[in-house]
Amino acid sequence: MFVERVRKSPDTVAFWKPTNPGWQKYTWRQVDKQVREYSAGLIALGVIDSDRVAIASNTRYEWMAADFAILLTGAATTTVYPTTGTEDSAHIISDSGSLVIFVEDQEQVEKYKAIKSRIPRVNHLVVFDGPGDGDWVITLEELGKRGARLLETQPNAVNERINRVTGDSLATLIYTSGTTGKPKGVELLHKGFTYQAASIDSLEILRPDDVQLLWLPLAHSFGKVLSVLHLQIGFETAIDGRVPMIVENLGDVKPTFMAAVPRIFEKVHAKVTADVAHEGGAKAKIFNWAFSVGRKAALSGDLDKGKMSPAYKLADKLVFHKLHARFGGRIRYFISGAAALSTEINTWFAAANLKIVEGWGLTESGPATAMSRPWETAIGTVGQPFPGTLVKTAPDGELMIKGPALMRGYHNLPEENAKAFDAEGWFFTGDIGEIDSEGRIRITDRKKDVVKTSSGKFVAPTTIEVRFKAITQIASNILVIAANRNFVSALVALDPEALAAFAQRYKITGDYNQLRVHPEVIKQLESEIETLNSLLNGWEQIKQYRILPSDLTIDGEELTPSLKVRRSTVTRKYQDLIDGIYSASA
Repeated sequence: MFVERVRKSPDTVAFWKPTNPGWQKYTWRQVDKQVREYSAGLIALGVIDSDRVAIASNTRYEWMAADFAILLTGAATTTVYPTTGTEDSAHIISDSGSLVIFVEDQEQVEKYKAIKSRIPRVNHLVVFDGPGDGDWVITLEELGKRGARLLETQPNAVNERINRVTGDSLATLIYTSGTTGKPKGVELLHKGFTYQAASIDSLEILRPDDVQLLWLPLAHSFGKVLSVLHLQIGFETAIDGRVPMIVENLGDVKPTFMAAVPRIFEKVHAKVTADVAHEGGAKAKIFNWAFSVGRKAALSGDLDKGKMSPAYKLADKLVFHKLHARFGGRIRYFISGAAALSTEINTWFAAANLKIVEGWGLTESGPATAMSRPWETAIGTVGQPFPGTLVKTAPDGELMIKGPALMRGYHNLPEENAKAFDAEGWFFTGDIGEIDSEGRIRITDRKKDVVKTSSGKFVAPTTIEVRFKAITQIASNILVIAANRNFVSALVALDPEALAAFAQRYKITGDYNQLRVHPEVIKQLESEIETLNSLLNGWEQIKQYRILPSDLTIDGEELTPSLKVRRSTVTRKYQDLIDGIYSASA
């Protein structure tokens, strides 16, 4: 796909890379020259067909160039989050059998030096930012120089490797986030990615004149499929994985589409609605009126048909255009994936004519399995499967997948592979869902997340947590506790940014620890939980809660890199708080 993209559009812009200040743009021809030199450099380091080469870095241009180089070499990319702890990093590199590791900076160099004895197959680290050591660590620049020297004497070295790659060749080893247990390596093949790219392209959702702002972790399967769509369609991609820079980058890049995890949409919704509610008065009345008009237009399907009433046009002029401006002013739609998005938040964005298409899949499914279509009014569903992929429900409601993008299997885990598929090759997803008459999928629960209280009532914590995200103005996450308990409780993590904004609005002072116990904050949180409870059955309602002493973080290993809560880690860490809830009510 990379070779074909370079052939089709050598002189069009491929990537934007952030500089200080501004952005540097690279054409496909320029990218091709760099990538081929890096690929030849890997050959010089001894990488052969089907070897694994790891990348441990945040999302950046060099990550993408390294990935392309690995694939052109005939090897497979092992993805590692830079935030992955030492133990899991050692497991991933050792289990995958990676020969070389691309690392982002000196911090990553030191991490892998510390475990060098546990990863004996690794013969070099290639560092993006930082010096080499003349031995085990070389710079990316040095890798390119070694490749250029090799190509002087063996000009067809890379082409010969490319010609040996087939659809059945291993492309990527992505290790699951490990919300429970040790990460498992998911083997994804070249033919799975080429199928996904062609299948999605056939829907004509994206165009060559689109501009993407890509910040999602490329170590995640969601980010990976965006990279192959880039090759398939040829749009421009501005790439910068620094999350604090998203707002500024939106203004600079003015993308036409952007993919994100639900937490980004939740934060925007919480901040905007909180600011307006606090200001009150005429501005709040106009804002609420505009969204009332917008919701009717969105849910009726008028906006998807391009119909705007005079009232909607006024609402857009007074309110919605300001929201569009926050995202650069050119967004055609967003893509949400990696976790469940609240229906209420999706509707809120749709009301402002900021369409969010919601995707569904798992790392094991490629990951792209289904997505709501931009032209359909189907909020609350993840749409139909992509052409060529089949989805059905098992007798217990579990969704099962069959299609060309499915993983070959879990790396070195034959017993796990036997449990993952049925006799006919259908993959067990672990998601509970429904399929409507139009073939659209609605995810209702995660099979392992449905729990039973001590009184025998079934509770779906994830469903309750997603509903809360659409209500809260100050919390980042809520963890519902119910399994084998006599009532439902929750642990609540407050969002430091939202908490600071709340304090400013109400003219209260203090650090995080002082603010989390402030009467105004408690009053706000109790009001939000009361609102949540009004939407739930009696046995699902949260009777007690505790505010955590700090927000959940990736560095603290409480969140996965795609910002999903590691439920087992959090409950283990705060077991005393949980026990206190139930002992106090005994």
